[in-house]
Amino acid sequence: MDEEKDLAQRKKEAAERARQLARERLAAKQAAEQAKSAADHGDTSTGELKTPSDLSTDSVTEGSDAAQPSSAEELAAAKKRAAEEARAKAAELRRQREAAATGGATEEDLAAAKKKAAEEARAKAAELRRQREAAAAGGTTEEDLELAKKKAAAAAKAKAAALAKQKAAAAGSDDELAKKKAAAAAKAKAAAAAKARAAAMAKQQGDGAGDDDTAKQKAAAAAKAKAAAAARAKAKAAGARGGTEQPSSPSPNDPLLQKYVRVIEEHLGPDVLEDAYINRLAKDVPTLVVNKEAYYKVAEFLKYNEQLRFDYLSELHGTDFQTHMEVYVHLYSYPKRQPVALKVKIDRDNPEIDSLVPLWPGANWPECEAYDLLGIRFRGHPNLIRIFLGEQWVGHPLRKDYEPYDAEV
Repeated sequence: MDEEKDLAQRKKEAAERARQLARERLAAKQAAEQAKSAADHGDTSTGELKTPSDLSTDSVTEGSDAAQPSSAEELAAAKKRAAEEARAKAAELRRQREAAATGGATEEDLAAAKKKAAEEARAKAAELRRQREAAAAGGTTEEDLELAKKKAAAAAKAKAAALAKQKAAAAGSDDELAKKKAAAAAKAKAAAAAKARAAAMAKQQGDGAGDDDTAKQKAAAAAKAKAAAAARAKAKAAGARGGTEQPSSPSPNDPLLQKYVRVIEEHLGPDVLEDAYINRLAKDVPTLVVNKEAYYKVAEFLKYNEQLRFDYLSELHGTDFQTHMEVYVHLYSYPKRQPVALKVKIDRDNPEIDSLVPLWPGANWPECEAYDLLGIRFRGHPNLIRIFLGEQWVGHPLRKDYEPYDAEV
């Protein structure tokens, strides 16, 4: 509609200029005819002497004749400009009509198309406004809802997979933890029973408070002696290497042990291993004794090397050998169906070693247990706390030199 109005306006203006030009041409023509008539009248006059008034009239006429060419030139220039503008407008009008004809659309079609485009623009503007209002009000569109559903489903699947993996990793450690708890409880119960018996005997034989203190000291000494005897028996059974006496017959896991040693020494060097042997008392598990400085590096290699891939930690515990402490880790490779044990000796006065939680999350609670009962600190553990005893508990009960803070406990 706007283009039709512009076209009509241009037509109207062109017509007005054409009429103005026609009027100017008519006026110029009339002026020219008057000038010519006056000139002809002057030529046919008699030879009478002209008066000054006649001379002035002639001069005016001559001046008019002299000025006439200038008006004619301006008229011609005006005509030329008007003609050029008319031709340009005609060409523009013809071009627009040809464009409309080429598109196969009439003015009514153009008007309908413009109207339709305007309606679509208004509809889009309304939809955009609605979306903005919905976003401002906290609403969402259907596409947003679908996308949110897909993201939620993917997150749920990932969470379920992670939970299943954690459950699988914790399944073995839970059994071992229950066994250790039962053993610790039995040991504590036996110690308490021994203390009770010693106290009862001392009470029967004693003569007062001094005898009670003596009985308590005797009971504590007896408990220490019993623990020391058990440690010596265990050390004797394990042997100087922490393993078993080497039998004459070879172990079926000897090839595995040789493979582990070869792969580790090829990639990490021969200095990372202190010893390697078959532990006959632990179902012939290949056992690697590593340097304290290379403990985490070897553990990481055992997990991620393609020839080994020990992806499951089934056991981790600590032991006090009086001369030193030891951390024992049992690993299993589900892809290879192969076991391995990892041992590291640490300083008893400063029992500290790297945590394996970043490699196997299942090491979390066993490391907390070793810290609680033996005082072994694991560097890099996300939350190293006491899980059996309170944080205010004094000492670590599984150390060989442990003395109860309260003798009555």
